[in-house]
Amino acid sequence: MNSTTPQFERLVWLNFAQFRLTYKRLLLPISLIVLLLAEATREIVLTSLSDAFWAVASYVALTLALYHYLSRFFSGQHYLVTMYHRSRHYQVMFAALLGALPGCGGAIIVTTQFVSGRVGFGALVAVLTSTMGDAAFLLLASQPDIGILVIAIGIVVGCLSGWAINAIHKDDFLRPAQTHQSFRARCCRNRDRHIEQTAINLQGTFWKWLLVPTTLIASVNTFQVDVNQLLTLPQQSIEWLGAILIIISMLLWSVTKEINDYESTVAEDHKTTASHPMQKAAQDTNFVTAWVIVAFIAFELITFTANIDVSTTLANCGAWMPLMGLAIGLLPGCGPQILVTSLYLSGVAPLSAQLANAISNDGDALFPAIALAPKAALVASLYSALPALLVGYSYYFLFER
Repeated sequence: MNSTTPQFERLVWLNFAQFRLTYKRLLLPISLIVLLLAEATREIVLTSLSDAFWAVASYVALTLALYHYLSRFFSGQHYLVTMYHRSRHYQVMFAALLGALPGCGGAIIVTTQFVSGRVGFGALVAVLTSTMGDAAFLLLASQPDIGILVIAIGIVVGCLSGWAINAIHKDDFLRPAQTHQSFRARCCRNRDRHIEQTAINLQGTFWKWLLVPTTLIASVNTFQVDVNQLLTLPQQSIEWLGAILIIISMLLWSVTKEINDYESTVAEDHKTTASHPMQKAAQDTNFVTAWVIVAFIAFELITFTANIDVSTTLANCGAWMPLMGLAIGLLPGCGPQILVTSLYLSGVAPLSAQLANAISNDGDALFPAIALAPKAALVASLYSALPALLVGYSYYFLFER
């Protein structure tokens, strides 16, 4: 009996492993379908999903498509990277500009260049201070004037912070010994799976064909025109269409990446340089949209089930809001930062919290920094928190108190 027990346990484990949830992100679209079918939550979830698709995802997709097509046009020699001067002063300025580019690509470039000895520690602090990650896409798509303002403030603060650090530390401060394997090479290993690539291709096709019509419908909605009435459709037809389309996009997104740890949860999906701009735009759009959905649904369900007015509750936090935005900004990855931006766009979080979060957050750039130069990453992140504290509370006391 004892000799057969290990074999029995092994057989049970193998059978269980066959049914394990490989793509844990499937929990999101499955949960959305369940909530949408449940009569008690249907109306709330339908409205939230419709708003997330027509008011957020469609505009984000358009913004990202334009961005990636322009990036493809100008990325031949990495124009800004080639303009680096040996001067520490100009290194900081161009690092801040690269960090200000929406997404995390520019910040990751500077982070890896610091490790390889091509830029100094001041440039690392500048890029981590100015970067806003994927949350910049959401802010630019929803409130372009505020988005440009926040990015501009990030550039100025990033430059000032980098120059101040140059006055304190040498370029090689906390730089580790060079490694022979890049962060990108490690994190992108074994990602050429057929099912994932098929889903990525379908994401690109999905937004390729829907980009123009969804943008047109979203634009009409922006002007407070009832699209159902305009097209003589039954009531809530457009709302249901938005909910169905966003669930389809989430189903495609959920099988493009496995969730193994914190990084794979909150970091954007890795894209190859050979990917079509529309595929890149689709991947980024669905990543941003997923976190927006989490914020919208959580906000509405908490308000509904607990009978709590989240807006009033957070508004009562008053002077603590910039500090809360700053604290979340210290978390690596773009996901938590998109939640903060979603709360700001919903009118729940004030602009002071958004500013503090935008300056303190390092997006996905903190992951390669932690992997390649953990001490430098920690100190640089703490340095970026100081101007975030100053800017956030300056705006709070000047305009919101």
